[in-house]
Amino acid sequence: MEKRIELEKRGREPSQIKELNLDNCRSMMIEGLTDEFTNLEALSLINVGLTSLKGFPKLPSLKKLELSDNRIQGGLNLLSGSGKLTHLNLSGNKIKDLETLEPLKDFQTLKNLDLFNCEVTQIENYRENVFNLIPSLKYLDGYDRADKEADDSSVEDEDEDDEDEDEDGENDDLDGEDASEGVLGEEDEDSDEDDDDEEEDAISITDDDEDEDDDDDDDDEGDEDDDEDDDGEVEGEEDDEGESGSEVGLEYLYNKDIDWGPGVLQLLQMQQKDEEEEEDFEPGDDDDEEEDEDEDDDEEEGEQQRGEKRKRDDADLGDEDEDD
Repeated sequence: MEKRIELEKRGREPSQIKELNLDNCRSMMIEGLTDEFTNLEALSLINVGLTSLKGFPKLPSLKKLELSDNRIQGGLNLLSGSGKLTHLNLSGNKIKDLETLEPLKDFQTLKNLDLFNCEVTQIENYRENVFNLIPSLKYLDGYDRADKEADDSSVEDEDEDDEDEDEDGENDDLDGEDASEGVLGEEDEDSDEDDDDEEEDAISITDDDEDEDDDDDDDDEGDEDDDEDDDGEVEGEEDDEGESGSEVGLEYLYNKDIDWGPGVLQLLQMQQKDEEEEEDFEPGDDDDEEEDEDEDDDEEEGEQQRGEKRKRDDADLGDEDEDD
């Protein structure tokens, strides 16, 4: 049996095998079949020569088990590790009484049982007793409780229903996983969007801060310019005040009701008199006088020249008369 199992594996891992056919491999007990075949769904051990199920492994995914044409007398409790079993064929074995079938009542998914050509089938009310013993059973030796033969289509439909139920269960599990993954994915997307929003907010805040800094710098420069203008205005005002102060200082001091003493008052009077004379003096008058004097001198020179000319003319006339 071990060599046959190795041949049937064909290099695959035990967990990858779903169907295994060990018919006619000839062995009195289970050998080489281990709990590693966790996904095995169909196992056939027809005409192997088994006398016992000792060493039968736990196969949690097993649904169909073919044990026909062996010499099994009991030990069906060793199949308890295959709780999903739906089809069990024990025809042609050495099962003699109903007590040997007692362990099968715990299989809640068992629907098809075949005990054809076993001694237990000779017991009175055999069919009724077996249906009562196994509540989940639908077909016994190919017939239902009403002795209606099960056709292949009905059996296949039941098999498909079982497969659909299993697939639905698996799909539900996958849907649950997908839903959980979807929720996690949405949470991750929300967290990424929040991070992006936070990054965008941080960037916008930084830009605003930079803009505010630029505005502050501009304001500072404007304030400095204003301060410089103010300083210029202050300096201009000081200059104006200085000039006006120099102009009105003497009058202010002179008119102020303060006892300065005779010396100070005399000095102030002299300074004020000089200022008045300077105001009365017109530079253009001297120029006019000089121009008048120059004109008088020119007139006198002209008269002298004219007188000398007349004298010369008279002398010339006298000479002419003498010549005549």
